[in-house]
Amino acid sequence: MPRIPIRAYCAPLNALGLIIAIFGLLMLFPLLVSKYLEDGADRAFDLALLVTFFSGVALFALTFRHRRNLRVHDGFFLVATTWLVLPVFGALPLLAQLPALPVIKAYFEATSGLTATGATVLTGIDNLPVSINLWRTFLHWIGGMGIIVLVVAILPLLGIGGRQLFKAEIPTPMKESSLTPRITETAKGLWGTYILLTLGCGLALWLTGLGGWDALITAFSVVGLGGFSNHDASLAWYDSATVELVIMVFALASALNFATHYLALSRRSFAPYRRDPEIPFFFGVLAFSIILLVAYLMRSDIDAGTGFFSLLRRVSFHVISMSTTLGLTTTDFTLWPVFAQLWLLFLGSFMACSGSAGGGIKMMRAIILYKQVWREFIRALHPNAVRPVRLSGQPVGEGVLHAVLGFSFMYMISIAALTLLLTASGLELVTAFSAVVTCLNNTGPGIGSIGPSSTFQSFGDFQTTVLAFTMILGRLEIFTLLVVFTPAFWRR
Repeated sequence: MPRIPIRAYCAPLNALGLIIAIFGLLMLFPLLVSKYLEDGADRAFDLALLVTFFSGVALFALTFRHRRNLRVHDGFFLVATTWLVLPVFGALPLLAQLPALPVIKAYFEATSGLTATGATVLTGIDNLPVSINLWRTFLHWIGGMGIIVLVVAILPLLGIGGRQLFKAEIPTPMKESSLTPRITETAKGLWGTYILLTLGCGLALWLTGLGGWDALITAFSVVGLGGFSNHDASLAWYDSATVELVIMVFALASALNFATHYLALSRRSFAPYRRDPEIPFFFGVLAFSIILLVAYLMRSDIDAGTGFFSLLRRVSFHVISMSTTLGLTTTDFTLWPVFAQLWLLFLGSFMACSGSAGGGIKMMRAIILYKQVWREFIRALHPNAVRPVRLSGQPVGEGVLHAVLGFSFMYMISIAALTLLLTASGLELVTAFSAVVTCLNNTGPGIGSIGPSSTFQSFGDFQTTVLAFTMILGRLEIFTLLVVFTPAFWRR
């Protein structure tokens, strides 16, 4: 079959140039902070901003004559290339400020930031300039809602196919419907809700006694469900039950569907929360997990002498942090029994709700899978029974069921294939499996040698590259990225 000429991709590349230029302008924020605080990182941001902005402008200008509305095919290409390319520019401030940092490690760090994963290769974080730590968590905040959604929200008149981009970028189930008649209004509504939640989190943390910059940096990390901290010890540095409580509340809010938040705010009603089918399952599994792990750890005497409430505090925080894929920690849970570690890793695979900043397969898909499995049990007992899978009282179409089953299969295949790839490169099995799961779910800390008290710094260049790709694969929910690598995508 004839190949599509290169100029056919000039339209999405034109939009990519625009996105890169906007991304460069976002560096003005940490640049101004650096100049205000005189923390010594302003030259790094000056250079990064200029390179990023003018690279975007140059790409936009070179492809301008081929500019047109994007089709679905273009949307997939643009979203995939955006998430592969933006970490290159996101890494520039790190490379300029930390010249000893290898390029692939800087790319990994920026990818971890933009995908809201929170896995880090850096040590001595406490000694980094405030603006660098601000940039790292600001990447979480940008990536948490999605740079494409930001573009669709603020540039509705550029004719770059907002609906196609939105559907390729935003998690299920919002691919199927809009909250408002215009897709740009939907994007603006989601971003408005996101900003309000961030301001509320920052203010609450500031009222607990955190300094202004600490509160802002932590708020970006929490609401974006990232996991970067401005301290090597993560939240253990504060050792504050009040700070942990605030973070748990806002992490839970950020792990719920932002469409539900938006509808509740716009209608001034709690009804959208009552109608959201994910919320009962979400909080039910959370409560069960906290009770289970507290009882298990009390029996194992892992925290003997510390008291019930101290154990409840630690377990509750880490169950919520790992379930929501936030990834901030207050203690090294790799010292807990293996069962407890695996349970936390397992929770990050499915707990975050669809339409949230969290990762994993999402609670919506998990509910549909559970209902489908239960239907098969009923069919085995009653072969002639007609029992459709229902969600919020409405039957789920067979096409949706097949899509969920297909995604779940690819999710498991991705974990198996990438784990085998890392073990073939020399990693031991537990670390390889944990690294793949935590990166694919965009969680951050894992088990084995990449627990909360460790980093990903010891990984080789090949392993680091694989895990950077894994983070993007998880952030784009597998198909959006993999479809670009299929031969059929490049044919007419």
